[in-house]
Amino acid sequence: MNAMAALKQYQNVNTHAQAVEASPHRLIQMLMEGGLTRLAQARGAVERNQTALKGELIGKAIGIIGGLREGLNLEAGGEVAGNLDRLYEYMISRLVEANLKNEAAPLDEVASLLRDVKTGWDAISQ
Repeated sequence: MNAMAALKQYQNVNTHAQAVEASPHRLIQMLMEGGLTRLAQARGAVERNQTALKGELIGKAIGIIGGLREGLNLEAGGEVAGNLDRLYEYMISRLVEANLKNEAAPLDEVASLLRDVKTGWDAISQ
């Protein structure tokens, strides 16, 4: 096993261990961190004209944002949950556009929006 494969395996095991022990609050933080990582990687793939990798990474980011959206409790969350639902829907549509048009600007926009949501989430005490 080469060093990169070993590092990737370690990261997967470490992430899994963190998820098992994480609070629901921390799990949402981990999802947001993962989404931001995939968006940054997708931007790099756009810059390097790696079309297949770009599509794969955008797909993963869409899956993460979709997971955040599915986790919303629209009944209990009231207006805040409704606003987040619409924001996540918008983010997903911008990511689809970024993939179709092979543009970095929508990726940057979604990353900025997700960072803003994460900043608010991080400020919430557990």
